[in-house]
Amino acid sequence: MKKRASEDILGSLHDAVANDLLRRVMSGEANPAELNAAIKFLQNNGIEAVATEENPLGKLVAALPTFDDEEDHVH
Repeated sequence: MKKRASEDILGSLHDAVANDLLRRVMSGEANPAELNAAIKFLQNNGIEAVATEENPLGKLVAALPTFDDEEDHVH
């Protein structure tokens, strides 16, 4: 049976992944796959955000276009 990695090693790996993802996202270098990996990393770690008018998530929501479904229906 193989020896399992220690909690210290796993913690160090977790920190390294988080730091690398953060660096790439903050620098603008992250490609779509890396952004998706960062989102998945946050989800897997139970990180959630609430959109407010002041935070970046809220600003992103406010910038998204709205669509009126009534106009799209053909009569």
